[in-house]
Order: sequence, then C-alpha cells, then structure tokens
Amino acid sequence: MPMSDRDTSARKRSHLQLSLHEDVGFLQRTNGLGRFSFVHDALPELHPEEIDLSAEFLGFDLDLPILISSMTGGTEEATVLNARLAKVAAEVGCAMAVGSQRAALESPEVEETYRIRDLAPEIPLFANLGAVQLNYGYGVDQCLRAVEMIEADGIFLHLNSLQEVLQPEGNVDFRNLREQILALCHDLPCPLLLKTTGNGISRRTARKLVGLPLAGLEASGAGGTSWARIESMRGERDHYRARFADWGESTAESVQAVRSVLPDLPLVASGGIAHGDEVAKVLALGADLAGIARPLLQAAHRGEDEVREAFRILTDELRISCFYCGRGWVGDLVVEDLREGGNSASTAE
Repeated sequence: MPMSDRDTSARKRSHLQLSLHEDVGFLQRTNGLGRFSFVHDALPELHPEEIDLSAEFLGFDLDLPILISSMTGGTEEATVLNARLAKVAAEVGCAMAVGSQRAALESPEVEETYRIRDLAPEIPLFANLGAVQLNYGYGVDQCLRAVEMIEADGIFLHLNSLQEVLQPEGNVDFRNLREQILALCHDLPCPLLLKTTGNGISRRTARKLVGLPLAGLEASGAGGTSWARIESMRGERDHYRARFADWGESTAESVQAVRSVLPDLPLVASGGIAHGDEVAKVLALGADLAGIARPLLQAAHRGEDEVREAFRILTDELRISCFYCGRGWVGDLVVEDLREGGNSASTAE
C-alpha cells in the first residue's frame, strides 16, 4: 500500500510515543538469559578496577561492548533523544545506530532528527533502512543517501516481517530479498549489516545467511519490545496483540543459533537486555557486542543525566559479573562461564 511522507512521519511519532509510554514488552516470553547463571570463581586473582571492558567491532576500538541499538528519528522529539544518546555514547565510548531513515528519505526536512555526528565524532555510527524496501524501489542510491546523511560508518538493513504484516500500512513483499542483499554487499562501499527487530534469528534463518558477505549481524531476539504489540495497538486490533505478541526466538536462542551456523560473523545480541549481567551473558554465549534500546530510550526521555546514570549502572554490573567469573577482560568471557539453571534476576524487563 503506498504511503505518503506525512503518513511515514505520523507512524514514527506513534511508534515513539507507544515505546515511551505504553507497556509494549512481550507478554510472557523472556530474553532467555535468565535460564543461565554464572560459574563462580572464588579466587579471581583480580582487582575490579583493573578489569578491561573494551571491545573491538568492525575495526573500531570501543571502551564498552555496547551498541545503542536502532530506535528513533523522523520526529521533533527524536532530535532531542538522539542527541542525548549520542553525547553519552561519545563519553562512554560505545557504538550507536539510528532508527529507520525512510522518513528522512521521503521528507528531507526531518533529516536533522537523525544527524548526531557532530555530537559524537569518533564513535562507530550506523545508518538504518528496512530490507523490504528493496522490493519497493530502494537500492544502492537510497542506502548511500542514508549513510551520507548522518556520516555513518555502515548501514543496518532491518528484517521485520512480522511487524510489516501486522502494520496496517505494512510492506509485505519479502520475495527475493537474499539476492538483493547479496548484490548490495558487493555494490556498497561501506559495511552492510543485517538486523532483526525483536523476533530473533533461528537456525533456519542463519543458514540462509551463509554465503552473504555481510559485515555483521544484530540478532534482536524476543524478550524486549514486541513490535507485534505496538502495531496491534496502532491498528486497534487487540486480537492480534494476544495472538502474536509473544512470537519469536529469544535473545539467548538467537545468539546460539547464529554461532552454531556462522561462528565467525561479527555479532550484536539485543532484545530485552537492560542490565550489565545480561551484557556479560550474551558475550559469554558468543556475541561481540550487546545492543540496548528501549531502556536507554526511556532514560533519554527523562534526561541526559539519566542516560549517564544508566550507563554507570550497566558498567558496574558488567564489571562485577566479570569479577565473579574471574575474567580480567570481557573478551575472555566464554560459554563455560555459564551453567543452565538461573539464579539471578536476569529477565526480559
């Protein structure tokens, strides 16, 4: 169904307001990380302050193994929120991705809502467009415009089939996308990454990605924001909300699926991650970075200092988790640091 520029911006405003002010989490499904607990090393031979929390991703050196995941843009409020997030990202040394830039490609007057490079000149910054738009007239030119718009270091294409099919004005033609993504990988002069949007990645999907020269992947699993709930709220279709709100592969399942099929692909794990011990768990399961979205969006809505405080707590919790396991560097966390059988407060909250 064709969508006007005005409709796209209105949809972005609706998404943002629902994400900030409504319960849009999964009904019962969790991120799966609560079923794991850490193996205790009672003789860590470490001082907590000496633990190294740095990471490397796509050739970039980060002070924290965290990506502020794609969230918002295209609305006036998004300008403030993205600015607050970018300022703190620059301070703590993490990566950041912006929300879908389709609104700005359709309405150049909202480009400023995405532009944050001046506030964070050195962080890895990623553009974002929907992969399905490749079947609706988008291609190399639109991807390059999105990258150039924000002076990005690469671009995420997001896979959101459930969201699109539940969206009243959704684009649902997902045919032949793999071949188009393959062509983009060869034609774009910057890194191309794929991401999901809260329904995760199964082994079936991971196998379809074999052979694609992707720069990386963000496996956003079930347990965080349910876009099925958001779209059902927008369309006032409560029966869909109850039926589809909990669908998806959990974050833990998604990381394990990707690592079993694509052991060397740079991987971000996201979906319901809100605490430093959950960051440590996804790193131990095999992710390179942890992606965090809605908790930081809500913090940014409250203020810039709230974002700083959120990162302070995340950092402390991550450091304590490493100390508990006797790991002096987050990159040393491995699956053997976890056991099945949770004893922590790690959930999908």
